[in-house]
Amino acid sequence: MKNMEPKSMIVVLTVLLIVATGADYVRPPPRKTLHFPWSTKASSHPQQVHISLAGDKHMRITWITSDKSSPSIVEYGTSRKSYNSIAKGESTSYRYFLYKSGKIHHTVIGPLEHDTMYFYRCGGNGPEFQFKTPPSHFPVTFAVAGDLGQTGWTKSTIKHIKQCKYDVHVLPGDLSYADYMQHRWDTFGELVQPLASSRPWMVTQGNHEKEEIPILKKGFVSYNSRWKMPFDESGSNSNLYYSFEVAGVHIIMLGSYADYDEYSDQYNWLKADLSKVDRERTPWLLAVFHVPWYNSNHAHQGEGDDMMASMEPLLYAAGVDVVFAGHVHAYERSRRVYNGKLDACGPNHITIGDGGNREGLAHKYLNPQPEWSVFREASFGHGEFRVMNSTHAFWSWHRNDDDESVRSDQVWITSLVGSGCLAETSREPRNMLMEP
Repeated sequence: MKNMEPKSMIVVLTVLLIVATGADYVRPPPRKTLHFPWSTKASSHPQQVHISLAGDKHMRITWITSDKSSPSIVEYGTSRKSYNSIAKGESTSYRYFLYKSGKIHHTVIGPLEHDTMYFYRCGGNGPEFQFKTPPSHFPVTFAVAGDLGQTGWTKSTIKHIKQCKYDVHVLPGDLSYADYMQHRWDTFGELVQPLASSRPWMVTQGNHEKEEIPILKKGFVSYNSRWKMPFDESGSNSNLYYSFEVAGVHIIMLGSYADYDEYSDQYNWLKADLSKVDRERTPWLLAVFHVPWYNSNHAHQGEGDDMMASMEPLLYAAGVDVVFAGHVHAYERSRRVYNGKLDACGPNHITIGDGGNREGLAHKYLNPQPEWSVFREASFGHGEFRVMNSTHAFWSWHRNDDDESVRSDQVWITSLVGSGCLAETSREPRNMLMEP
């Protein structure tokens, strides 16, 4: 930013100062931010490759090239170096003050077979990548980690996730911690490429993705350009909220930083999406967003209250089994809860904003511990959610302990299917989903 105009520099530095100012809790010294060597790859070389689910039996391949003439094509097949299919996609780019992104390619391939290894090449040249499609039936495993960033702890978390035999990675917001420094989006893409190019990464936005500067820059430009999710495929009009299905699991990705009141597009989309869920076909129903609704940490206390007041009745009416959130840099798991009280028909809430961010951990908790909170700890780590069948799933949280992955919390979770909670007469909010 050394050549930036003085007025622009003042605005950016002011915003950075505001972002850096947190709550009054004290965080321990984090591990250092990772530094990446200058890239000397050819301009047509595909970089920052990652994949995401794009509707039934389809996958979106995303990559970036410096060469603006590089084609948005993906060649793929089920044998190494042998590609019997080809797909052409779209591309975009964006400017952020003096920064100009490379050519960002998004290409959807398919239809694909379930539980199958595919080999692919981007742009007609460069290295071969491979990915495995998720299974069509149980069991299916999700790796879950939010607030990743680009630190030594991030590297440790990624290493442990790689050791997990997972099918899909779910990230509840705060990806790169670029915070206006756009080249950090590029280094994050390179950091996660080994994992994100081999298994679908399904993400939602956090506050660090916003990067809005009033009057000068709209929010989420970088995030929306680089991490395109299947919002079109799920009937949403915004990349900030969408849904997708894997095996027998329906997952709703909500936007903590998109409008969510009862008159908003997101609220109406959520009602419509939930009303279409078939619990015989997808007996598990999960929700993911950034700001937690149930949080006994001093950090970000009460920030999710407004969204909770608006949307919690909808999730409860639909019988959501588990809610994953991030934002708080610690781990916490709740009992089944609704409206602030224990409720056998409410979801389990899990806060997992402990992926490795540069801001450190949030150590201070409210005391006494709320009745709904069953386990909480300020450590970096990741979670694994393995859905065994239509009724039972196994959740485990793995702490990064001296660079070793240590299983520190685990629990069997039973789906609300078959519990009696989903009966039409079981609770009044159910009718909310049917209202026009």
